[in-house]
Amino acid sequence: MLKITLPDGSVREVAPGTTPADIAAAIGPGLAKAAIAARVDGELRDITRPLEQDSHLALVTSRDEADALELARHDFAHVLAEAVQALFPGTQITFGPSTDDGFYYDFAPKDRPFTEEDLPGIEAKMREIIAANKPLRREVWKREELIARWKAEGETFKAEWAAELPEGEELTVYWSGDEWLDMCRGPHLASTGRLDPAAFKLTRVSGAYWRGDQKNAMLSRVYGTGWLNKKQLEAHLHKLEEAGKRDHRKLGAEMDLFHLQQEAHGSVFWHPKGYLIWRELEAYMRRAIDAAGYREVKTPQVMDARQWEQSGHWGKYRENMFVIPDEVPNVADEGPLVSDDADWMALKPMNCPAHVLIFRQGIKSYRDLPLRFYENGCCHRNEPHGALHGLMRVRQFTQDDAHIFCREDQIVEEVRAFCALADRIYKDFGFTYSIKLALRPDKRFGTEEMWDKAEEELRNAVAAAGLNTPEYGWEELPGEGAFYAPKLEWHLTDAIGRTWQVGTIQSDRVLPERLDASYVAEDGERHRPVMLHRAIFGSYERFIGILIEHYAGKFPLWLAPVQAVVATIVSDADDYAQAVADRLRAAGIRAETDLRNEKINYKVREHSLAKVPNLLVVGRREADEGTVALRALGKEGQSVLSVDEVIERLAKEARAPDMS
Repeated sequence: MLKITLPDGSVREVAPGTTPADIAAAIGPGLAKAAIAARVDGELRDITRPLEQDSHLALVTSRDEADALELARHDFAHVLAEAVQALFPGTQITFGPSTDDGFYYDFAPKDRPFTEEDLPGIEAKMREIIAANKPLRREVWKREELIARWKAEGETFKAEWAAELPEGEELTVYWSGDEWLDMCRGPHLASTGRLDPAAFKLTRVSGAYWRGDQKNAMLSRVYGTGWLNKKQLEAHLHKLEEAGKRDHRKLGAEMDLFHLQQEAHGSVFWHPKGYLIWRELEAYMRRAIDAAGYREVKTPQVMDARQWEQSGHWGKYRENMFVIPDEVPNVADEGPLVSDDADWMALKPMNCPAHVLIFRQGIKSYRDLPLRFYENGCCHRNEPHGALHGLMRVRQFTQDDAHIFCREDQIVEEVRAFCALADRIYKDFGFTYSIKLALRPDKRFGTEEMWDKAEEELRNAVAAAGLNTPEYGWEELPGEGAFYAPKLEWHLTDAIGRTWQVGTIQSDRVLPERLDASYVAEDGERHRPVMLHRAIFGSYERFIGILIEHYAGKFPLWLAPVQAVVATIVSDADDYAQAVADRLRAAGIRAETDLRNEKINYKVREHSLAKVPNLLVVGRREADEGTVALRALGKEGQSVLSVDEVIERLAKEARAPDMS
């Protein structure tokens, strides 16, 4: 008999082959109906999978929302694949994972790529499969048998993947009813009927390369969003609609902030208004880091490959680096552009090795520490074209990057001070946040003792800052640290509830060792400093994209590219409007005029769409009385004020939050 321990500590003895569903039924009919899966010794499993040994068992219901959503989305992906193959015979299947808000599946269509017009028919077929309540049944297959099955059915992609899975790995398939199967680790719900047919929607189609490699076949990727019930789906679709209105690419074009084009894949062309936002952020951050005792530096864009080899990035990160031959290109004949003897350099993908080289200039004493080097560092990373996304994922970006070189006894206080700085800055922008500790990954540099110490120091610093509480969403994330250091992550929550991972601080003992950074300690011997890698914005590009969507383009006045427009009702007021704008600019307010021969309602509507915070309307009366009619964006009505009153009000509102 097997001994199965339940969460309340009670133990049930059951025969081998008993399933979690059997135990749920023995406990009671309500639980039997509600249970959708099980955690066996912490592993999420099918509720119908037999128990094999003494175990700890926890039954999963829809109240365990994270697990329930993961199961449902995985099932929706399989139902999608089954529906597509039923509607489009000859289509090959590849992979179909769940995502943070739904699922997708990649297909190799027989005749043509799928389009948005195919989605309604696929949705209808999916609902048929769900209504049929087909059992989802797990089987273990021998590798040779599974590969032969895929080849016989013309599933070349699945056959290739099955052949490359590690020897000794158990290969499992899931049947949907008795007609259709897919290779999958699972787990799944007990049947398709456990899905809510009103809780999913297919959203779009895109191209995707097999295994993400541009050299491989192009596939059709069908995306969907999936939830536990219709109410959750509708709430999500509403959020998507709101997100569409806030899309930084759309607003960036409408507000004339920036553009992107193929001639510079993944690099941003900043227009004057967009770069004004950048400059305000840069000035704000400089004031913050100057006050916090940082020293700003500037480092080269291109460094020798040997430097990247020594730092460890060449082996771990080379595929994401832009590599440059260190020789004059051949222009004289038809031979190769670059010889086989060329040395290699690389555009920097990060700033940290260069900051170590600055630290190494001259002898450092323990009295010099901590040293805080800050750089608005421009970096390049060779992201695949298909992964690029507006300002959110680019190839060229600028980090608000800094590295703190400190002694062991200074780490906790330096990290605590950084936590306080980040807290103030994020609150200045109106964000709430959660903070996470990303722990050691499987592949890493350094000793276990080193990692133990670094992780504990970060825990202690967050506790000292008072942030290791449920209010700040404190959580530890196993396996998600960098290869050289654990890290704290700041996850911002925006105005419509989305989260963005932005700030980070990493406690690194590896890079100072690899790049031979040292200081003379009180004992007269050389010691290694600890290197704290930290950023608050993350990158200016991405942070501006987040701000555009957070504010829906309606920036606080200090960030608004145009803070006021003086618009005329009649041409007789043109000179007065120009004089008012001149006074505003003299007071440090970014002001423009609109003297066009258009009706005032047209001007009001146009500047509202452009998200101009303040419209100052002037006509003959205002010119005679020395006043303006002030219309604030998003507010009803207008206020008639003197020019002095308007300047005083706007100048006060236009101060950055750290200068108010």
